[in-house]
Amino acid sequence: MEFDVVELSRLQFALTALYHFLFVPLTLGLSIIVAIMETVYVMTGRPIWRQMTKFWGSLFGINFVLGVATGVTMEFQFGMNWAYYSHYVGDVFGAPLALEGMMAFFLEATFVGLFFFGWDKLSRVQHLVVAWLVAIGSNFSALWILIANGWMQNPVGAEFNPMTMRMEMTNFFEVIFNEVAQAKFVHTVSAGYVTASIFVLGVSSWYLLKGRHVELARRSITIASSFGLASALSVVVLGDESGYDAGMNQKMKLAAIEAMWETEPAPASFTLVGIPDQEARETHYAIHVPYVMGLIGTRSLDTEIPGIEQLVEEAEERVRSGLIAYDALMTIQAEREKTSDTVKATFEEHSDDLGYAFLLLRYLDDPRQATDAQIAQAAEDTVPTVWPLFWGFRIMVGLGFSFIAVLGYFFYRASFKGMQFPRWALRLAVVVIPAPWIAAEMGWIVAEFGRQPWTVDGILPTAMSVSNLSAGQLLLTIAGFSLFYSVLFIVEMGLMLKYIRKGPVQDEEITDKWMEKHSHRLRTHDGNVPGATPAE
Repeated sequence: MEFDVVELSRLQFALTALYHFLFVPLTLGLSIIVAIMETVYVMTGRPIWRQMTKFWGSLFGINFVLGVATGVTMEFQFGMNWAYYSHYVGDVFGAPLALEGMMAFFLEATFVGLFFFGWDKLSRVQHLVVAWLVAIGSNFSALWILIANGWMQNPVGAEFNPMTMRMEMTNFFEVIFNEVAQAKFVHTVSAGYVTASIFVLGVSSWYLLKGRHVELARRSITIASSFGLASALSVVVLGDESGYDAGMNQKMKLAAIEAMWETEPAPASFTLVGIPDQEARETHYAIHVPYVMGLIGTRSLDTEIPGIEQLVEEAEERVRSGLIAYDALMTIQAEREKTSDTVKATFEEHSDDLGYAFLLLRYLDDPRQATDAQIAQAAEDTVPTVWPLFWGFRIMVGLGFSFIAVLGYFFYRASFKGMQFPRWALRLAVVVIPAPWIAAEMGWIVAEFGRQPWTVDGILPTAMSVSNLSAGQLLLTIAGFSLFYSVLFIVEMGLMLKYIRKGPVQDEEITDKWMEKHSHRLRTHDGNVPGATPAE
C-alpha cells in the first residue's frame, strides 16, 4: 500500500487536534463553573460552597494539565509537518498564536498555581479574583486560537506579496474582528460550558444514586442545570450565526453539509436525513423541511443557496483566472523590479484567484501547461467528501437539542420540585456524560474537514502546505503520538475516576467554625442571646 504524505500529515494533525479537543471544552466550562461556585462561597460564607469549589477545581486542574501537554505538542506540528504553510502565512497566523501564549497561557498558568495553593494565604476576595482570572485566561486562550483558525476559514486583513511569495498582514483589527472567528469563538466556548455542565450534572447524579455527598450533589446540579441550560440555548443561536457566516463566506462547505447537489429555488429546504451519494450526485431517501436552510444560510426567503454543481462551475472559472495571475507572478519573479506596470496590473486584477491555480500543482509542475481536463479536475477537487460533513453536522445538532431537554428537565426539578430527582433521570444524566464530547468532535470535524482542499480557504491548498518528509517518517511519528496520547488518556481517566470516587474532602475546622457562628446567629435571631435580660 502506498501512503500519501499529504494524507498522512492530515491524519497526524487530525489525531492530535481531536485528542487535544477532548480537554478544551471541559477546561473552558469548569473554569467558569468553579468561579461561580466560589463567588457564592464568598457571598454566603457557607463551607459547602468552598468544598464544592475545591472539589470541582481539582478535576479542572487534572484536565488543565493534560490539556496543556497535548496543546503544546499540537502546535509544534506547524513546524514539523506543515513547514510551507508556516512559511507562506506565518506573518499572519503567528500573531494570534503569540498573543495566545503571552496573554492567555501565562495568565492562566500563573493563576492556576495561586488557585490551588493560595487558599490559606489569600483572603476570600483575593482568591475569588484568582479564580476568575483563571477562567478569563482559559477563555482568552480559546479566543486567540479561534482567531487564528477563523482566519484560515475566512482570510481577511492580509494580502499576497508577489516579491516575497508570502501572505502579509495588512490590517490586524480585521484579523481580530473577523466575523467567522468571532462566531466560532462564542459557539465554541458555549459548547464548552455545556460540556462542563453535563459533566457536573452526571457526576452529581452518580453521587445521588449512591447516596453520597448529597448536599454537594444537589447544589452542583442546581448550578450545572441553570448555567448549562442558558449555554445550550446560546449554542443553538450562535450555531445559527455560524451557518449564516458559512453561507456568506464558505458556500462549498455549506452545500456539502446540506448535500445540496443542485441549486434550489429560494428559500432552500433543509435535509433532515438522507443518504448522500457523491458519485451519483444524489441524496437517497431524503426528508426535506421547507424554508429552513434558506433562513439559516441567507436569513431571507428570496435568496438562493448555490449547489455543489454550480460552485464547481464557478471554481473552474476561478482556476482559469488564477492561471492568468500565476503567469503574471512568474514574470514578476523573473523580472523583479523591472516588471512592467501592465504585468503588475494583470496580477492585481486576478490575484484573488491565484490559490485556485495552485490546485493544479497536484497534477503538474507548471500549472500553465494544464489541459482542460486537468483544470476541470482541479475545480472538482474543491468539493470535500460530503458524507462526513452531512452526518457529522446532524449528529452534532441532534445531540445539542437533547442537551437542552436534559438540562431543562433538571433545571425544572431543581427550581420547582425541591431538588428531588427521579432515579431514572439520575441514571440518564450519568449515561449522557460522554455525549457533549461526541458533539464537540463532530463540530470540529465539520469545521475543518469542510474546508478541504484548502489549508487557508481559497488561498493555499493543503497539498502545498506540507513539509518535505517521507511517508516512513510520518508513520513513525503517528505511532509515537498515538502511543503518547494513549498513555495520557489512561492517566487522565484514571485520575478523574480516582478523584470522583474519592469525592470532596470536608474542611472540618472551617465547617465547625461556621456552624458555631451560624448557631449563634440563629439564637440571636430568636432573641436568646447569652447574657441578655429576658423581655418583660
